[in-house]
Amino acid sequence: RADGAASLHGRARANSGACKEMKVANLAKARILVTNDDGIHAPGLEALVEIATQLSSDVWIVAPEVNQSGAGHPLSLSRPIRAREVSEGKVAVDGTPTDCVLFAVKHLLKDRKPDLILSGVNRGTNIADDVTYSGTIAGAMEGCLLGIPSIAFSQAYTHDHPVKWGTATAHGAAVARRVLALDWPRNVLINVNFPDVVAASVRGV
Repeated sequence: RADGAASLHGRARANSGACKEMKVANLAKARILVTNDDGIHAPGLEALVEIATQLSSDVWIVAPEVNQSGAGHPLSLSRPIRAREVSEGKVAVDGTPTDCVLFAVKHLLKDRKPDLILSGVNRGTNIADDVTYSGTIAGAMEGCLLGIPSIAFSQAYTHDHPVKWGTATAHGAAVARRVLALDWPRNVLINVNFPDVVAASVRGV
């Protein structure tokens, strides 16, 4: 069929013209979906939850059961998708970041869909050609295709040195608020990369 996976997963192409801009009406009351590609136990996911809870109290976490770094934007079409509740509002999915977003939006949160999707915080930057391979970008991309404002976060780091997650957690919420105050076109995601410096050394955005 011409609709392909979009039809199979209930992602109606007709939605693409329904709204010209991405907006979150009331961020403090927004439902936020958090996902990633590094897996449900990744420290970057914990960092992103910290960012999300600075924005809203209604935060849901749906992330891959295992590391899906470099997975890109595939769907699982030929096998069942299994989900495991880790704790209240936190679910691990045996699939890709795209599977996680689809499961959350179309099943877990179907009665009230997310107002915002945050993906990351990735361990390492997602810039240039990296974005074509990135599961972090794919999580935000899937949200974008579903008509939901979506932001991907990544933290730069130097090999053999600790990742400065504190930089992302210190600045992530402010960056999200600044971005969400803008009007950006539908079917456009935002890709944010934090520099490999401590939070106090960030000079501007």
